[in-house]
Formats: sequence, structure tokens, C-alpha cells
Amino acid sequence: MAVSMEDIKKLRAMSGAGLADVKKALTEADGDFDQAMKLIRERGQAIAAKRSDREASEGCVLAGTNGNFAAVIALCCETDFVAKNADFVALAKNILEVALSTQPSSVEELKNATIEGRTIAELVAERSGVTGEKMELSYYETVSGETVVAYNHLGNKLATVVAFAEANVETVVARNIAMQAAAMAPIALDRDSVSAEVVEKEKEIAREKARQEGKPEAILDKIAEGRLNKFYQESVLLEQASIAEDAGKDSVAAYLKKNNATCVAFKRVTLNEE
Repeated sequence: MAVSMEDIKKLRAMSGAGLADVKKALTEADGDFDQAMKLIRERGQAIAAKRSDREASEGCVLAGTNGNFAAVIALCCETDFVAKNADFVALAKNILEVALSTQPSSVEELKNATIEGRTIAELVAERSGVTGEKMELSYYETVSGETVVAYNHLGNKLATVVAFAEANVETVVARNIAMQAAAMAPIALDRDSVSAEVVEKEKEIAREKARQEGKPEAILDKIAEGRLNKFYQESVLLEQASIAEDAGKDSVAAYLKKNNATCVAFKRVTLNEE
């Protein structure tokens, strides 16, 4: 059965698939739009399955807030070209909207959430079939608090969300903390939140460096503790030097105290190499 260009354009707009794929599906379906859409979806899922072992290191990272809840998601793909595609970014925005409205407890629960009757997992697989690249919803992180803020860095490769214990934290203060988390890449909120494995690793690095400097074995632990404090100041959010313009030489903790705010949680997601 011959298919018209109008039908091809209509199905292409509905599916987002390529011209040749749309024409082939309509021909095989004898012009039945529902059947043609089904064929396109099945082929998209097959392509996604074939590319499941590929690396998806590019993508779109977006964050947002809804009342006392904030979330950040990362929809990943293989190339920067696809990551900048308008349909891909639109899908990422739709996923974030669902996350903010339904507030799922895990990335798997988010994948099973629906948009217009289709699960997010299905929509991602279909988009993978359209582009021919592996795609996956790789990250979903959340925070909750009396005040929450989201920061999206230019380029959609880095985003942060931050929660505060107090209601009505000044917007500029909240944003400064979100930007701090984005720019300075802290690994934890405070030193008590740093894992024991990381602490021991840093201590061993400090001991080994001291050995190479010729320091006596008897004082290596003391040296390691001193260098661990420096590690905390560089790597823990509340102990980092604040980058806020009005903070002077204050730490983040001191800056927050002056502004009557208490940061209780943050999440940072990036696809940039660091």
C-alpha cells in the first residue's frame, strides 16, 4: 500500500522517528496508524536492548522544586549531539515534572511512573530507538526541608538541590549554597557524614606522604589527623570556605549562621569529568 507524505509527516510528528522508519512502519501496517506506532515502539525497544552494553556518559541533568520537595534527574545518552536535541531535553523535562509531582522513592519507581499512559522506561526506550543511541535514566536524587532550592548549571550537565531546616530562607542565601555545592563539589554535608572508608583512606594517604617526607613513624597518626582536618575543610560542605560575595572569609557554616539558616541536606549530580 502506498502511503502519502501527509501520513508520513503526521506519524513522524507523533513518534519522533526518522522519515525512513515512519514510511516503513506505515507501509507494513497498511496505513494503520496505531499498528505503525506499535511497530515503531517495538523496533525502538529492540534497538535499545541491542545497545544496552554501550556507555551513556552524556545527557541532560535537571533539577526542580515542588513545595518542600526538590529533585534532580539525569537522562543519559551516548553523544553530546543527542543530549542537546530538543526532543531529548523535552523528555528529560517531562521526567522531572513527574518526579516532582509524584515524588517517587527510587529511580526504579520513577521509571515505572507514567506520562500519558506510557511508563517512563518505555518512553526512554522508544527515544533510544529513534536516535539509535543507548539511553537510560541514570540518576534520581531528592531532598526535603522547610525551604528547598534547585540550581541548574548552564549546559544541563550539572545540577544541585539543597534543603534547609527553616522556612523562608532568603532566596539569595539558599541559591548561594546551591551554587557552592555545584562549584566546590563537596562529598558530604559535614564530617560526620563522611564514610569511615573515605576517612581511613585519607588517613593512609596522609601517613604515606609523611613517610615519604621522612617523618618518624611515631608521629604519623598525629600528622594524618592534622591533614584530615584540611581534607574536611576542602571536601565537606559546611567546612568549605564560602564562595558567596558577602561571606568574606567565613566558612559555609558561619555564613549560614549569620543568615539564620541551617542546611540539612544536599544532592549534586554531574556528567562533567572532574
